[in-house]
This record gives sequence, C-alpha cells and structure tokens, in this order.
Amino acid sequence: MKKEDKSLVIDQLTEIVKEYPNFYLTDIEALNAEKTSKLRRECFKNEIKLVVVKNNLLKKALENVGGDFSPLHVAMKGNTAVMFSQTANAPARLIKSFTKDAKKDTVAKPELKAAYVQESFYVGAENLEALVNIKSKNELIGDVIMLLQSPAKNVISALQSSGQTIHGLLKTLEER
Repeated sequence: MKKEDKSLVIDQLTEIVKEYPNFYLTDIEALNAEKTSKLRRECFKNEIKLVVVKNNLLKKALENVGGDFSPLHVAMKGNTAVMFSQTANAPARLIKSFTKDAKKDTVAKPELKAAYVQESFYVGAENLEALVNIKSKNELIGDVIMLLQSPAKNVISALQSSGQTIHGLLKTLEER
C-alpha cells in the first residue's frame, strides 16, 4: 500500500472513530463468506458499522483522535474487524447472539478482542457479558423515571384497591 493510500485510510478511520463513541475490536477471521455476509447484514440492521482494518493504521488513527488508547494495543494482533456503534451494548448483543448460533457449528466467531465503551476499556472476550448488560443513557433515564413514578403509582393503586376517593383520603389526613 502506498504512503498516500495509508494516510487516506488513517484519515477515514480517524473520522469514523470521532463519529462513534463506542467501538469493539473483534476477530472474524474464521468466518466463511456466507457467515461474514450474514454478520454484515446484522450489523447493518443494528446500525453498527463494521470495518476490517490493519492494526497499525488503526493505532495511528487512534493517535490522531487524541487521548490514551494504549490499553487496546494488546488486542491489536492478527486480523481485526472494528464494530462502531452509537449504542454502547449493540455490538456486544450482536456478538453474543451470533456466537450462540456459531457454537452449533463449533466456530465461536466473531470473538471479542477489546472494546472502548462509554469512555472505558474492556480487554478480552471474558468481558462480553458485562458489555451486553451495559445500559445506554436512554435506558438509564427510563429507569430513573420509572423509579420516580413508582411511589405515585403505589399510592394511586392503593386508593383504587381500597375503594377510597381523594376526598376521603384528604378527610382522613385532616382528621389525623
């Protein structure tokens, strides 16, 4: 590859890394053409950008982004495919579902090598389950809203089940 081509690829990778806050380094080497095509389709459905990269070019792109991505360097060996996503756990869920199907064929690929998710590093396939369970910002906001609504729902439910009215409740509170 010519030096100009390398710099062009590095610039493209830099822009992609800046665009997506979460990315997963994976190994998809053992997948045949049919399974690779299926993985690409699933990535597209889940709004995940799948890019096969050269490790050195990815390292240089990460240097251009700024910040310290050195914890990921350990995983940048052999073939590397990067899954970029706006949703923190979408690639992890895809990898998990894809490897469940692959276990039937005794090929557990794609395999998680490392991930940069919500400004944290996860190195090694053993982190897949933790990444699957990470909640997105919207999911956390939904949980907080649900928790805040819960006490009000309990009061309303108690009132409805006992047959009391708001007027009766206010009268009882005034008497106390």
